[in-house]
Amino acid sequence: MTEQTISRARAGDEDAFRELTDPYQRELQLHIYRIVGSAQDAEDLLQETLLAAWRGLEQFEGRASVRAWLYRIATNRSLDALRASRRRPEDQRMTQMPEPTRWSEPVWLEPYPDSLLEAIPDEAPGPEARYETRETIALAFIVGLQHLPSQQRAVLVLRDVLGYRAGEVAEMLDTTEASVNSLLRRARAAFESRLPASGRERAPLPESKLERDVVSRFAETVENGDIDGIVALLSDDAWLTMPPLPHAYQGRNAIGRFLRGAEERRGAPMRLVPTRANTQPAFGCYLSVSEVDVARAFSLLVLTLKGDRISAITWFADSSVFPQFGLPRMLQ
Repeated sequence: MTEQTISRARAGDEDAFRELTDPYQRELQLHIYRIVGSAQDAEDLLQETLLAAWRGLEQFEGRASVRAWLYRIATNRSLDALRASRRRPEDQRMTQMPEPTRWSEPVWLEPYPDSLLEAIPDEAPGPEARYETRETIALAFIVGLQHLPSQQRAVLVLRDVLGYRAGEVAEMLDTTEASVNSLLRRARAAFESRLPASGRERAPLPESKLERDVVSRFAETVENGDIDGIVALLSDDAWLTMPPLPHAYQGRNAIGRFLRGAEERRGAPMRLVPTRANTQPAFGCYLSVSEVDVARAFSLLVLTLKGDRISAITWFADSSVFPQFGLPRMLQ
């Protein structure tokens, strides 16, 4: 059936091409996101991947599966995009924010809507995979990837997340197995040093009663402007970060100082709308506009939970991601 479908697609049958590629689109988009760190760029690069596949069908020899062939195109398009953009956030240390616990290396990063994960087949990764699928979507994992050089990032994702063998990855990247193995060794050493020691297994199950209880208490305290209540929900070693800003705050005292200063600058508590990002609870945050009875999109918060405590708050100030989460620009 696949050979017949490929023949029809090569003859210009768009329905046949969609039959070949539709089953892989969502997982390809997630793959691209892991490499580039932007959900919006991943959507654009997915379309570029499909266009390149359509135009390159004559060159598809069938030595690899259609899925592997698409991953090859998507990976190389992602690497080309990273080389072309070379995006680096400006160093924004001169701000009104309190001195952070540490200055982190700035990284470009956007949250990934859970709604885009629903259509991905629940297939086991290849035999070389080292990580559970859920772990590889979590923000801590994605942040760690963004600190790697682009080639190392791609190799680690293809080998340790998707489970492709070294020879398959070498063919995808048009290099040698020795080069792939060297890149992977360096990537693993740098990447694993950044992963949280406790891992994700200590988080409550998604949508469980424990998760709902913690998340609802957090929302209530935020909307009430109860900074002490927010701080009480944090673990002792909790972090607050704001990609791409380099500011990173750890611990209840440091995070409490930041939150009090932020609320003072805003002048009013926020209104929250629940959503999910990177398999974690999240909120679209809105600020009231004093002249009219509406609240405008302000930022998106993603929570990392550990037991019945919040171990990390990731604050995304760019509200342009709201449409991808189905969040409105304004609240009445």
